[in-house]
Amino acid sequence: MDTQPNNPLHGKTLETILNELVDYYGWEQMGYYININSFQHEPSVKSSLKFLRKTPWARKKVEDLYLEMLERK
Repeated sequence: MDTQPNNPLHGKTLETILNELVDYYGWEQMGYYININSFQHEPSVKSSLKFLRKTPWARKKVEDLYLEMLERK
């Protein structure tokens, strides 16, 4: 089994990443950083995951924000 010790996203599910971001930033701040409706209007993890799984550019932005969060911690 190949491991990726230098990849902080390895082994993290999108749901885990999203939950950590919401805990750290909150929905309002997430909506400010990433301009998508599922973060700004009646946000929920379920609706956000549905959108992010279908939209590669939005998922990339979420992953990038997660990496920035890890650097700040």
